[in-house]
Amino acid sequence: MTNTSLKTEINSLPKTLRDEVADFVEFLKKKSKAKPTLKVREFGYAKGKIKLSDDFDEPLDEFQRYQ
Repeated sequence: MTNTSLKTEINSLPKTLRDEVADFVEFLKKKSKAKPTLKVREFGYAKGKIKLSDDFDEPLDEFQRYQ
């Protein structure tokens, strides 16, 4: 459902139900304020886990004709 269609649906409700929707939105906002804590990233954590080949920076054979 798009924002426009959602707004249209909410606006078509009677005032009492729109008030309930507003209360529910406030409830969801309060519920979502409990932000998940991000894990602290450690510099160099993946060191040694990735291996590049010795010829990584060498030109590819497929591109020889463009030189």
